[in-house]
Amino acid sequence: MHKNKSYFFCGIGGSGMLPLANIVRDAGASVAGSDRALDQGRLGPKFEWLQSLGINLFPQDGSGLISGDQILIASAAIEDSVPDVATANALGCTRMTRAELLADLFNAAPRSVAVGGTSGKSTVTGMVGWILTDAGRDPTIMNGAVMKNFVADDAPFASARVGQGDVFVSEVDESDGSIALFTPEVAVLNNVSLDHKSLEELRQLFGDFARKAKACVWNADDAETAALIAPMALPGAISFGFCADAHFRATDITDLPLGSRFTLHAMGDAYPVALIVPGRHNIANALAAIAASVALGVSVAQAVRSVERFNGLARRFDIVGTANDITVIDDFGHNPDKIAATLTTLKAFPGRIIAFFQPHGYGPIRVMGAELADVFADNLGNADHLILCDPVYFGGTVDKSIGSQRITDAVVAAGRNADHIPSREDCGNHIVELAKAGDRIVIMGARDDTLSAFAAGVLARLQH
Repeated sequence: MHKNKSYFFCGIGGSGMLPLANIVRDAGASVAGSDRALDQGRLGPKFEWLQSLGINLFPQDGSGLISGDQILIASAAIEDSVPDVATANALGCTRMTRAELLADLFNAAPRSVAVGGTSGKSTVTGMVGWILTDAGRDPTIMNGAVMKNFVADDAPFASARVGQGDVFVSEVDESDGSIALFTPEVAVLNNVSLDHKSLEELRQLFGDFARKAKACVWNADDAETAALIAPMALPGAISFGFCADAHFRATDITDLPLGSRFTLHAMGDAYPVALIVPGRHNIANALAAIAASVALGVSVAQAVRSVERFNGLARRFDIVGTANDITVIDDFGHNPDKIAATLTTLKAFPGRIIAFFQPHGYGPIRVMGAELADVFADNLGNADHLILCDPVYFGGTVDKSIGSQRITDAVVAAGRNADHIPSREDCGNHIVELAKAGDRIVIMGARDDTLSAFAAGVLARLQH
């Protein structure tokens, strides 16, 4: 299907672009690309790795596009004035979005699992992929995050895995509506909550997603999801959760600092489970992953054995290290549900929280700024501190009239400690000044891979 084709990825370093480029390269396609971060001298190791795979990288100036036979993979939001796009148009190149190319690959697979929902997609995708790999099914996995179980010396950025089996596992995105392109055998619906679209739009997208699948694995604890699924009477619906009537249910839960224990009730039997990723949200993720794997023919016992050895994802409650009894955590939290899950996990154990948050754009603050402020105010205590820098901005035209201070002002009005410090470097200085023994520092944000380096830098300064 993709052998002998030539793809050019505009923004090849992106969390959705990089794994897809690897998948089509392994399918026999010629792959090249450009990235603004490469031009700006950021994220060097990632681009060096891509080049080591035989992927040619070019400045984002159109120079990498030389033939009308090349297929340009670019976000639908990228303007025609961007040099790569302008050159592709002049050459008559076919243009596809990342999601369109991914859907072509996914829908051609004999068997498939698509993981959707506002939160938990990447973790459930990683868990399902690991369970199927461990069970000998040799799946292809497309993820938006690096899966620690698949990281190796020759795969330091393992957000994809190319297998020879018949199963394709992928997370699918509702934020741009592209979830509508996918026709999965098994559809996982983690939750439905406000993020990039209105709830009305989300209900339509997720409802169509659930209807198309032979089996829909859905979250019985999420009121929006339950209300969506109930009237459909889907013949292959499989529920998971903590509630009494879930098909895959967790009871007898023990929270641990770096994991949890619980009893799984499924298919008429009970199974003790010990996870090495922390938090109630990861118990729910594991329930979803086990249910989806069982829908593909894996035994419950095998799925449990495998998920117990799931090591998690980069930037998902990722402990960077501890210095002088101060722990630094790197986390992808960027919407209300994800941030609440992270803070809830931290609050289960003693110690002050210093939460740093870099909003992933000015638009998201307009859409969900009030909800973000509520989450911080509700989940931080009187002794905790919240620090926000300005939103991530890599260029382009955007309305900057509403920024991070909108959130910190609301959190302060609710009686909590919050500071808006425009510069991220100055935020780091403030964090180091504030930190004392027993604190947990959590660095949160999305769409900016340099946040991990920022977290590592904070830890390094605390060590001296």
